[in-house]
Amino acid sequence: MRIIQFTQSGSDRIWVGEVHTDGEHIILIDAPSEGVYALAQLAISQQIALQTLIEARRSTTLINYNEIIQAKRLLLPIIHPDSSHCWVTGTGLTHLGSAQTRAQMHEKQEQQTDSMKMFQLGIAGGKVGSGEIGTQPEWFYKGDGSILVAPQQNFMVPDFAQDAGEEPELVGIYVNDAQGQPFRIGFALGNEFSDHVTERFNYLWLAHSKLRQASFGPELLLGDLPDHIEGVSKIIRNEQVLWSKPFVTGEQNMSHSITNLEHHHFKYPLFCQPNDLHVHYFGTATLSFADNIQTQHGDRFEIESATFGRALVNGLIMHHSSSQAKAVKIL
Repeated sequence: MRIIQFTQSGSDRIWVGEVHTDGEHIILIDAPSEGVYALAQLAISQQIALQTLIEARRSTTLINYNEIIQAKRLLLPIIHPDSSHCWVTGTGLTHLGSAQTRAQMHEKQEQQTDSMKMFQLGIAGGKVGSGEIGTQPEWFYKGDGSILVAPQQNFMVPDFAQDAGEEPELVGIYVNDAQGQPFRIGFALGNEFSDHVTERFNYLWLAHSKLRQASFGPELLLGDLPDHIEGVSKIIRNEQVLWSKPFVTGEQNMSHSITNLEHHHFKYPLFCQPNDLHVHYFGTATLSFADNIQTQHGDRFEIESATFGRALVNGLIMHHSSSQAKAVKIL
């Protein structure tokens, strides 16, 4: 089951729909005004699967999917009503091949890079038996819900940024219940947008490079995740394909299991606060930056995979004003 959120003309509320099997229509779901987030909390409280709850709330109303997309009425497939209670985080060096790309950015002539060491730790201990704890991955913070951009909307690049590069990734979506217990809601396709030039200058600036906007969706996949997922990442410039490359994800193509990555995120009490939403990016091995592509104002990112339905599309707007020192007032 794949679901989306969208707006309707003349209404500010969040509408929820299930993608019809024909892929061309959306089945309207009877949902509270807070959309999928509220449905997830309702399913948790009733101790039933979210899919079961949605099936019980299906209407007979069909809406044309293309019209929603063309009118740019898509929303993120889940939104917390208070963006400060949405954590946007991620893990890196989790995919087979990801270390080679990263090592090229931080190459040291006389010794193995820290990136390669981290990757090898994942290969050796990132997938362990059920109930066991594996090697912890690289982890990073991107921001709260305010940095998330809806599908079909533009990334805004700050004037201090050195780069504006896509990262096609698998995204895990989690909601905590009233006691702080995390529940996995589903998975989506994401663009973990980053500043790779800043990161390349010094690896200790990785944290800075990740403080950028991001997007995911438009569809949220409920249920089991395939072990092998194929997709294509593209950059469109002046309506022509500037760059295109296939990517793979899913546990078959990863050095860590999903459950191990989840453990090392939610082992911190900070991330088990009641009713919080978590959007967690699982990493990639495919970057246009690795192929020396430099994005520019007006470019468009298109990331697609048949597993997740429609493509995730985001434009790019560069800010060119000169950056000034941020003044902090003293009380």
